[in-house]
Amino acid sequence: MAKPRKLTQRRGWAMSICVAILRPLLMLLTKRRWLDGHKLPATGGCVVVGNHISYADPLTFAHFVYDNGRLPRFLAKSEVFDIPVVGAIVRSAGQIPVYRRSTDASRAFRAAVEAVCGGECVIVYPEGTITRQPELWPMTGKTGAARIALATEVPVVPIAQWGAHHILAPYAKKAKLFPRKTITMKVGDPVDLEDLRGRPITPALMREATDRIMDAITHLLEDVRGETAPEVRFDARAAGVREIGNPHGSRRPRRRAGGRGGER
Repeated sequence: MAKPRKLTQRRGWAMSICVAILRPLLMLLTKRRWLDGHKLPATGGCVVVGNHISYADPLTFAHFVYDNGRLPRFLAKSEVFDIPVVGAIVRSAGQIPVYRRSTDASRAFRAAVEAVCGGECVIVYPEGTITRQPELWPMTGKTGAARIALATEVPVVPIAQWGAHHILAPYAKKAKLFPRKTITMKVGDPVDLEDLRGRPITPALMREATDRIMDAITHLLEDVRGETAPEVRFDARAAGVREIGNPHGSRRPRRRAGGRGGER
């Protein structure tokens, strides 16, 4: 395992609090198998994309990024920012709220573009939520990461992660801290989007870029797990699985005639 880089960015008070509290806990409670951290850009704006397997994995993901010399700026669901105290810390730590399925959704895109253009390392989970694939393989991605990358022309760096789900299974309420779990993180080469840059933005173009991003993450995860992913990527919408919230035992609600339905 290569020696992690030293952070050179100014952390600020909120990030300093997070690091002081969380990093010692993660060092104590996890074992780390970190692969190819040198492929994470040392400076400059970038979009980092990864798979999402647990509510715990933003902490382990942030630990990896921080210990490889970058301050992580996540696109995180807006509900987190509404939690007293926690919301103020998260916002002051430079995280970016995502207003899912609302007219405010474009605000996250603009904030992410601004952060990337300012030289930040912006982390996006393209799936938009914890994977619904039964064996925790990446499912179909949303186009947000591709839109940010093509709008800014910064590198898109894929990372596959594995192990956080052993600490906290998807949608579980109780963590399993002992024995210590191994967290594996593997960084890949930037996703090649050069032939897509400068072209008119169309749904087909966004889907092509997003598929390349999800392919890169999936191939890295195959290496990490030593297994082969399913040939057809899981699509929650096509499967009729609830796309937001706990999907277990739930089907995506149908729209009522003349109404908006249970979710947008």
